[in-house]
Parts: sequence; structure tokens; C-alpha cells
Amino acid sequence: MNPFQSIYELVGEDQIRQLTHHFYQEVAKNQTLRNLYPEDLAPAENRLFLFLLQVFGGPQTYSEQRGHPRLKMRHFDWEIDESMRDHWLNCMLTAMDTLDLDQNLRELMLGYFIKVANHMVNHA
Repeated sequence: MNPFQSIYELVGEDQIRQLTHHFYQEVAKNQTLRNLYPEDLAPAENRLFLFLLQVFGGPQTYSEQRGHPRLKMRHFDWEIDESMRDHWLNCMLTAMDTLDLDQNLRELMLGYFIKVANHMVNHA
């Protein structure tokens, strides 16, 4: 079992939705990231919400609608270097700060986000 799959039970769907929403509020303020998205952020927000639900142990709606996540492949068209990774992580950390999370749960989620962000780097 993926160690992150228990997160859904502990935080619930509403907090994952809030996290995703706050993340995209931060993206909207971060010009470096904002330039990567179309004008309407809602579809991207919904995809991330469904993805996080699945990764954290909730419904498998993401895979049912979009197939295997294949994160690295889906993001390969964008140059993701350490700076871009840091912009993304900072937005996610700020979004996480809006939730009232137990410290252990926060560290588990943070570990996941750091692992994935590092994995996405495709340009040195």
C-alpha cells in the first residue's frame, strides 16, 4: 500500500478540495507558474483535485476519466527546472498552511509533494 493513501481518510474530500483551490489561488498570483496555464484555471484545478483524491486514497475518478496519471509524461512539454519546482512547492506549501492539519499528517503530505516535485524536474 502507498503510504500516502491514508491521507484521504484523515483529511477528507473537502480539505483536499480546499487545498487544491488555495493552491490555484497561489498559482494565479505567481507569474512564473501562471504563464504555463490557459486563462481559465478551473479545469486544471479540477484535474489536480481528482488526482490528489486518488493518490491520497479516495475515489479513482481521475484514472477512470483520464487513464493512468503518467505525471512526468503529461508535464514533459514544459521545462521544469529546480526554480520552477520551487515555485510549485511554494504555492503548495502556502496552500497547505490554509488547512488545519495535524503535524504528522502535514509532514506526510509535504513528503509526498516534495517527492513528486523533485521527480518532475526535467531540465537541469
